Amino acid sequence: MDNQDLMRSARFRKEREADWRRLEGLVIEAEGKGLQRMDFADARDLASLYRQATTSLAIAREISLDKALLGYLEALTARAYLCVYAPQERVGGLVERFFTSSAPQAMRRCWPFILLGFVCMALGALTGYLLYFENNDWFYVFTPSGLAGGRGPDATTEALRAVIYGGDRETTGLGAFAAFLFSNNTRIAIFVFGLGVFACAPAILLTFYNGLMLGAFLGLHVDRGLGADLAGWLSIHGVTEISAICIACGGGLKLGAAVLFPGERSRSDALHHAGRDAVKLALVAALMLVAAAFLEGFARQLVQDLNARFVIGWGVGALWLSWFLYGGRRRQ
Repeated sequence: MDNQDLMRSARFRKEREADWRRLEGLVIEAEGKGLQRMDFADARDLASLYRQATTSLAIAREISLDKALLGYLEALTARAYLCVYAPQERVGGLVERFFTSSAPQAMRRCWPFILLGFVCMALGALTGYLLYFENNDWFYVFTPSGLAGGRGPDATTEALRAVIYGGDRETTGLGAFAAFLFSNNTRIAIFVFGLGVFACAPAILLTFYNGLMLGAFLGLHVDRGLGADLAGWLSIHGVTEISAICIACGGGLKLGAAVLFPGERSRSDALHHAGRDAVKLALVAALMLVAAAFLEGFARQLVQDLNARFVIGWGVGALWLSWFLYGGRRRQ
């Protein structure tokens, strides 16, 4: 760089350096406390000075000024761009928006897929129930021995009743029991959601299979005159847990439908678009499974009154439904 270029570079920098320093200070302020908390005048100056800095950078590149100045301007404009255009919402704001609007709105947009998940579960339960009464051995086909916990056609009615009313569990072990159930149910929901992208069929079959286990389990207790007792026992956590699995299935079906029926979009674009709501459904299902784990591990064993079990289970279900139906609706 000759003397004339050095003089031109120095003059260029001297004429604009004050604005760059002002912009740098505003960028530091925006990075520290967020654009929303800045004064209106400072936020306005940040946007204006950012545009001026981008112009200066373009000129600097054109007239080939020194590399140090180019590097400084590139870094400054990049930081200013993030302050002006990048999403300014912090983690707390994202969480708040998820609960107040985005999650329930996604649930309402995806209601046909969620309904299909409930239909698959209900059909599986009905099939398992009817097959049990045709032949009790179907219980062992549908229900893994580890999940049955010794409850089956060979168990006595007194033993089944003892399980329902907590006679086989110590309350000191409820924490570990809740952790086991949370892990098991979360694994099911992940499979149901993740497999939906493969043309929907695996998610439908897995949800249907969960329904078969539920139906066979119900058939066993109805056969022993304990149908209402089991319904109350399951209601505390089952309303939330079964709904979570059906919602996860709905999210998987949403992804699978995007692959099967992309419409005018490419399949990758359709999958990306559907994934916005599907991921929200998966998060809702995960949240519900956490709640179900606590209800199953603690309230189900601590609450022994049948009517109280129904009130708790279906009352919690009504709260979930109210959130899904009315959350995020704008007032007229």
